Formats: sequence, C-alpha cells, structure tokens
Amino acid sequence: MGLPGMAADFAIDVRYYRLSEPLQPYFTALYAFEFDSGPGRAIEDWLHPEWSQMRFVWGSPPHACVGPGEVSEQWPFVASGPTSRSIHFKLTKGKSWGLGLQPAGWAKFAQGSASAVADTTVDGSTHPAFALFAPIQGMLGREEPQLDDIAARINAFLMDHLSRPVERADRVLACHAALRDPDVGTVAELGARAELEPRSLERLCLRYFGFPPKLLLRRQRFLRSLSRFMLHGGRSWSAAIDGQYHDQAHFVRDFRAFMGMTPSEYAERPHPIIGRTMAQRMADHGIAPQTDLPTILRYKGDDGRAD
Repeated sequence: MGLPGMAADFAIDVRYYRLSEPLQPYFTALYAFEFDSGPGRAIEDWLHPEWSQMRFVWGSPPHACVGPGEVSEQWPFVASGPTSRSIHFKLTKGKSWGLGLQPAGWAKFAQGSASAVADTTVDGSTHPAFALFAPIQGMLGREEPQLDDIAARINAFLMDHLSRPVERADRVLACHAALRDPDVGTVAELGARAELEPRSLERLCLRYFGFPPKLLLRRQRFLRSLSRFMLHGGRSWSAAIDGQYHDQAHFVRDFRAFMGMTPSEYAERPHPIIGRTMAQRMADHGIAPQTDLPTILRYKGDDGRAD
C-alpha cells in the first residue's frame, strides 16, 4: 500500500544519549525519536551512507528503500548493514529508538560478515547478524517510562555483554582511525596505517566495515564534503568539496553514486529529519565535532557497571 504525500506541518522530537565510556568504541550515539506527520501525510527524507544501524519502532511502521526503487514497509526492529547508498524513507506517526554499530561494534557484537548485509535492510528480530540485540525491543514496553529510564536499560543491557571477545580489535580500530583521517587518501596509505597487506586489508574491510577499502575511502571523502555543506548552511557546494577530489565533476559523479541524485537536486529537497540530526550523524563518523549529549550513566569501577 502506498504512502501519502509529503507533510508540510509535522512534529519531530529527537534526543541523543552518549553511552557509557567503555561502549563508545563500539556504538554510535543512542537516540530516541518521536514523529507525527499529521493526518493523511508523511515525513520524507534521505539518509546519507552510514555504518550499520538498528531502529526499534513503535506505532506506524516506517517505509524505506536502500538506493533506487519504491519504499516498502519495514519491521518493528529494522536493521541495516553498512550503506554506500542513500536510504530513502517515509514516516507517519510513531516512536523509535536508534543505535548504530561502529566497525569494532560489528566485530564484537554482530554475527557474520558486514558485507553480507551491506546496502540492505533486514528484520533484526530474526536475522542472525543482529540476534544479540533482539531483546531490546521488549525493553520498550507498551506503557512507556521516562526516556532516561529506557536509555539506562539499553545501556545496562549492552554493558552486560561487554566481556564478549573482539576479533582483531587492534586492526579494526586502527583501520577505522585511518579512515577518519582526511590525510589518508589511498588504499596503500590505509593499509600502512592499519599495518596490513593489501589482501588482509580487503578481507578485514569487507568483514567488519562492509565494503572494500577503496569504496570506504570514497565514501569518507564524500561524507566530509556533505558535512561541510550541511553544517555550514548549505550555501556553496564548491566551498564544501573535499580536497581529495580532482574537480567538481569528480565530486558530482560520487554524489550521484552515493545519493542517487545530483548535489543540486539534493539541496533543493527538504530535509526535515537529516537537517536536525546532521551534526550528530557526522560526529559519529568522526567528521564533525562531538555534540553535547546527555550521558546515560557514568562508568565506574572494574565490574563493567555504571553508577
């Protein structure tokens, strides 16, 4: 069944939480999101490429599509692998909790290769890659307590699993740090920083990051450009383009590949959700400064618990 057209008047409320410090290398910020498009309309936007995301939804299900195509109804626990394409989505009325897996988080908490679910959405309640997180849906309850209480429950649940072993943690973290460095522009430089030979780097990137190293570097320079444009008022693409692009045509080709539209088309469309959440999304990618988030709990002691 199709969705109604774009809402002109709508309500959106989003609150981000920073997880306890030991969890931060593994997850992006936790957020609570409430939305109401009003009767007969929908809120529409396009997500930029991201790491793996999980969303636990109450109310009307979201509709989404990775890359080109028609949006379709998603699940109460909708999960996506790492993406190299835009996610086009529409929302009507409901509440959602969202949490992203950093590459080290995939290594520690997910099952299988990230490349197996790259550029796709799945039912997180049944897909084996996200099996550990399925109980979070039940924590939300029908009679919703205070947001801070739910955030603390999720934080405590994740802390309970912190002792899980991490596969190749040092190499994953080194590769991720290198990707965040704007001075790293080639696969050879990325491999040198991660201390990996080309074939080992390729295998590590596919398993924990979802894509080959060359695509990850392309994606990162694109996100740096998009971040500058969005976080500085959306005034000039030419001023926002990353220094690793040869010219504007090079940037436009990448923009089409990642977002399925030209920069001008993207700028002309309303971004009711991304416009409000861009700063934190880019902070999660290490591209923009970290925003001032409420901290759920303060980590204390050696027992893996918080205050």
